[in-house]
Amino acid sequence: MPIDVTDLKDFYDRPLGATVRRLLGHRIRARWRNVRGLSVLGLGYAPPYLGQFQGEALRIGGLMPAAHGVRRWPTEGPGRTTLVDEEALPLADSSVDRLLLVHALEAATSARQALREVWRVLAPEGRLIVVVPNRRGLWAQRDTTPFGHGEPYSRGQIERLLTGAMFAVEEITYALAMPPVELQLIRRSAPAWERLGARLWPAFSGVIMVEARKQVGAMLPGTLAKARFRPAFARPSSARRSD
Repeated sequence: MPIDVTDLKDFYDRPLGATVRRLLGHRIRARWRNVRGLSVLGLGYAPPYLGQFQGEALRIGGLMPAAHGVRRWPTEGPGRTTLVDEEALPLADSSVDRLLLVHALEAATSARQALREVWRVLAPEGRLIVVVPNRRGLWAQRDTTPFGHGEPYSRGQIERLLTGAMFAVEEITYALAMPPVELQLIRRSAPAWERLGARLWPAFSGVIMVEARKQVGAMLPGTLAKARFRPAFARPSSARRSD
């Protein structure tokens, strides 16, 4: 059963969740250093990682699948989240430059269909970052964090899933080498755990992170139905792209 959005928020409000947000957020930002003038969206439960792009991205928002439920984000100002069917996103074709999938694929009814929708809404050469629980990691074995819910993946599984959905994989890394415990001593030494884990046991870290690029050399099999359009998340016709 997919984890509820309330439980996701509660996790990120806890000290361990705050540590996870810092560790993964740093990795995400390192890949997407400049999003000025771009549309940046998250699918799954992405608000903990989207906040760092506010004030820089042209458009920013969170797409929360019905399996999770939806919560308002941010707490002040206009809401930037909406409830969606991950197999029929309310976005125009090629309207998103960057799409972050976190707490998404492992809970999807059909990960393949969800990725087909992601491919449809991404702009040509648009990029996505996927964060999934590592099948071999300790975090996937414990249900005390969101990464212990849903379907975990091996490196080969997530790579084949993405390439099969017409994405070119740019980089695959591991993160969360620390054990999934609330102990303050462990949390305070999390950066050291990451460095040590990257050298000694990367394949046993908690999550797999993949950056991939949309390939536009061929069309997907069949014709995807047009999704409903919501201007709040669409790219304005006058927007300029920048990298």
